Amino acid sequence: MSDDKATALTVLSKTVWSDTLFSFTTTRPDGFRFEAGQFVRLGVNPSELHANQGKDAADERIFRAYSVASSPYDEVLEFFSVVVPDGAFTSQLQHLQVGDTLWLNPTPFGFLTLSRYQEPAPKTLWLLSTGTGLAPFLSMLQDLYTWENYQNVILVYSARTSAELAYQDKIHELAKAFSEMSEQTVNFRYIPIVTREAVDGCLQARIPTLIERGELEQVAGLAFDADSHVMLCGNPQMVDDTKEALKAKGLTMNRRGVGNIAVENYW
Repeated sequence: MSDDKATALTVLSKTVWSDTLFSFTTTRPDGFRFEAGQFVRLGVNPSELHANQGKDAADERIFRAYSVASSPYDEVLEFFSVVVPDGAFTSQLQHLQVGDTLWLNPTPFGFLTLSRYQEPAPKTLWLLSTGTGLAPFLSMLQDLYTWENYQNVILVYSARTSAELAYQDKIHELAKAFSEMSEQTVNFRYIPIVTREAVDGCLQARIPTLIERGELEQVAGLAFDADSHVMLCGNPQMVDDTKEALKAKGLTMNRRGVGNIAVENYW
């Protein structure tokens, strides 16, 4: 996982979603390829950021793993980030400005991809996320493969507060645009969750709790059955607890292409 051959990116835009969440787009290097759901290693050199020009900063790059939120076919790259107080990386990244330089390890990583599933065959896809774990699923929703191979797609996105539910408009726009492009009719359901406040139209409990109670299946109108592909990305505790809740329903971890549950651990 050497970052020695990292290539420079230029920041093109930045969106602040809340006090703790922001996203940004960058240029995309010629020839860079990835599969929806994969992550890359992004690097920042504090001395190269606009906000730090003229200040003393260690002249060395800091790298962290970031899922790509944009489509594998977009001309730009998009990333979704949380601000970690006193974090060596995000404490720098949160000050990004258009025109700043970042660094990209040109090798994509990870197996949270739809191609990992060989059995069961595609039918129902559950995408369960918290926080910035939404990013790889945004990429999948922008890949026509998803819409042409699944009859049902359910996106579950959990945040602590309503202010932290990012990309709401884009989720609905993607669903409309790609369902119209697909040659088959896809049943898409978006289920937002807010855990620390009551919000109309949102569930209010942790994802594993909603699975244990059967509420998630009830709202989706679909079951976690033997034909389900279930992907988890987000808070490590959510991932661990949700795996156990799904196993209790008879689902199995996907190993060597066989099984229902796929997760990504790069925290």
